[in-house]
Amino acid sequence: MKFAVTAQGPDAGSLVDTRFGRAHYFRVVDGDTGQQTVVDNEAGTNAVQGAGIGAARTLANLGVQAVVTGHVGPKAWTALEAAHIEVYVVSGDTVEQAVKAFIARQLVQMTKPDVQGHWS
Repeated sequence: MKFAVTAQGPDAGSLVDTRFGRAHYFRVVDGDTGQQTVVDNEAGTNAVQGAGIGAARTLANLGVQAVVTGHVGPKAWTALEAAHIEVYVVSGDTVEQAVKAFIARQLVQMTKPDVQGHWS
């Protein structure tokens, strides 16, 4: 399974970015091979609106099936659902810790958006 973790920086030691659509980076992990790539989300961080929808589209185009993040708003949630991307919650961890927790199935799957739109 391919999954992504929202990240404040490009390194595995960076903190997880709690904002899905406006996360600075996505670390995309291929669970089968262990290969990791970093995707800059500059379009999302600079978007006036629609950051979550754009981020969901980016991850769907990369073949991501799950995302690990802190919070997801209603529009992003709808876009993620439409793309069949599951959402898992993590807080205060580094990207490396979040990757390990996801692989070990230690994270809770979200069932609905947990913040209002335009949350920052």
